[in-house]
Amino acid sequence: MIKLILNRLLVAIPTLLLVSLMVFTLQKILPGDPVLALAGEERDPVVLSYLRQKYHLDDPLPVQYLAWLTQVVQGDLGKSLRTDLPVTTLIGQKLPVTIQLATMAMILAMIIGIPMGILAAVKKGGGFEFAANVTALSGMSIPGFWLGILLIMLVSVQWRLLPASGFVPPGQDLGLSIKTMIMPAFVLSTAIAAYLMRHTRSAMLEALSADYVRTARAKGVAPLTVVLKHALRNALMPIVTLVTLLLGELLAGAVLTEQVFTIPGFGKLMVDAVFNRDYAVVQGVVLCVAVGFIALNLLADILYAVINPKLRQA
Repeated sequence: MIKLILNRLLVAIPTLLLVSLMVFTLQKILPGDPVLALAGEERDPVVLSYLRQKYHLDDPLPVQYLAWLTQVVQGDLGKSLRTDLPVTTLIGQKLPVTIQLATMAMILAMIIGIPMGILAAVKKGGGFEFAANVTALSGMSIPGFWLGILLIMLVSVQWRLLPASGFVPPGQDLGLSIKTMIMPAFVLSTAIAAYLMRHTRSAMLEALSADYVRTARAKGVAPLTVVLKHALRNALMPIVTLVTLLLGELLAGAVLTEQVFTIPGFGKLMVDAVFNRDYAVVQGVVLCVAVGFIALNLLADILYAVINPKLRQA
């Protein structure tokens, strides 16, 4: 297990370097100049020159990249060109919001999608499988922003059950924080639950047709034990992979959902930084997302070893 973790960490280092180089290079070739926006309407040449020197924008690209990378290694992601706040401060403010939203959405999706997938596989060819497939296709087809607006109109405006928008930190009021996050989490979970249901169903159908399941049934093992202990355990590998990938996508930012429900999350920070050509924020956010994906993939590898003891020897 330790060898597996060390190997993954060694692979992560060149991956992060490549990601940092790509995002640094690609954003530099985008049209526009952030200094012109910072200088105001008059765009005094003296001010422009001062700003370029202050943020080292007049240095050659390799020099800029090495200077930024040196700061990153030291834990400094730089300062925002727009607000002059440290990027780490901005990420620290926005990332917990999206983590809470993504976690709640993933929990809801797993509660809905995985049991539906198991039942659809067990009751193959029946009415439940048909209903589950229709529900899954609906979940993948309905636009999230439309579903969010519909929920606000019904649940918040007409029924007055939940807050329509906003965000309350859990430390301030845990109950109200959960209430404000339930609807956006449900909106995000619909498509994810659909993907989980279909992948769980496929994995379970394959597992239920395996020889070891037929042997267990022939020995008189209880049907519930066959499904949950024998089939599900072996079907979990692709499900774990999908969950980690989808959670990574959620952490990267659910921009439309955050916009509809006025949630100050990670996705909105990233979009605003791109439009404002806030180089330091874009670089810091993308690097943070890359680290998140690598951490989630490492978590998936560890879960593989927990599920399948044979992999612990690898």
